[in-house]
Amino acid sequence: MKRLIALAGLLISISFSTACSRKPAQVAPDAPEVLVTTVQPRDVPRVLERVATLDGFINANINAQVQGYIVSRDYQEGSVVKKGDLLFQIDPRPFEAALAQAKGTLAKDQANQVKADADEKRAIDLFNRKVISDQERDTAVAAAGSTRANVEADQAAVKQAELNLGYTKITAPIDGLAGFANNQVGDLVGPASTTPLTTVSQIDPIKAIVTVGEGAFTDFFARYPDAEQRQALLKRIDFDLILGSGTVYPRKGKFYALDRNLDPKTGSIRYYVTFPNPGATLRPGQFGKVRFVPDTVHNALVVPQEAVTELQGNFQVAVVDQDNKVSIRPVKTGERIGPLWQVTDGLKPGDRVVVQGVQKAREGATVTVKEWTPPAQQQVASDSSPAQKSP
Repeated sequence: MKRLIALAGLLISISFSTACSRKPAQVAPDAPEVLVTTVQPRDVPRVLERVATLDGFINANINAQVQGYIVSRDYQEGSVVKKGDLLFQIDPRPFEAALAQAKGTLAKDQANQVKADADEKRAIDLFNRKVISDQERDTAVAAAGSTRANVEADQAAVKQAELNLGYTKITAPIDGLAGFANNQVGDLVGPASTTPLTTVSQIDPIKAIVTVGEGAFTDFFARYPDAEQRQALLKRIDFDLILGSGTVYPRKGKFYALDRNLDPKTGSIRYYVTFPNPGATLRPGQFGKVRFVPDTVHNALVVPQEAVTELQGNFQVAVVDQDNKVSIRPVKTGERIGPLWQVTDGLKPGDRVVVQGVQKAREGATVTVKEWTPPAQQQVASDSSPAQKSP
């Protein structure tokens, strides 16, 4: 009996030590999940976006053309004014006095001219009758010419005095939005002032100033070398304005003009796009983007922009083969077309490219693949799903 008990204890201890020495089985980690899209050639609209700054279509700096003291400001700052509306008035009294003096001098010289003309006529008649000498005749003719010149100078002085008096009333040269006044009543202003009294901006239409690099400029002219075709395209394009808040301005813009030269410092060139602005909701100085579709790219290989990674100026994508293994492939990129990026070299139709989960896609790694759905389609799918009842 004691033998049986000892044998049973020995078997239990052996079994326990074997169980303790056995290591747990290694469990293979799950393959990371990535979302992929299959590259297929397709025609895509070339959607371009450019940063833009809004400015008045015309910005008229209002300056004083005569020196004097401001006696009144006759417009509401920040309001819309019409051409000819009175903005400021300079003290007119010195200019009224100058005009009266010029008119008095003119009247005096006109009276002298009447006498000189009569003397000239009489001298010529007497000379013809050989009563007076050549010298006497010439003296009378010269005196008459001198008085006529004085009258012409006086008439010019009167006109100048009238102009100067008119300049004391400073009016709006265009219809537009008047800014804040830089000078107030009592300030001495004049032509030598470096700061304008105010600025009036025509903002309907308002222009968006777009700056593009030399590459985009040369590419556009290379695509459309014919001037007539280029102009027809520019007239046909409708521009959207994306405001700083991300909202799209409801009115379409049109191309207006391309600058004559590139900036030698930056290698960029400017062009203007005009937008209707009847409600004055857009103001000079606003920032935004203009978005437009110049043409369609045919049979383009495109991938979502988030699928492309940049490393020291080189671009690459993660491609998944039929065995769900990852290979990192260098690519050459073309234009960004909206949310997509054109790939000009490195991919072929049918390649599966990782869009989301790129950081998990290591070279040679095996991954779990799911099809990527573009955001617009995700929204449509979400909208089409049956609504859940509220609890």
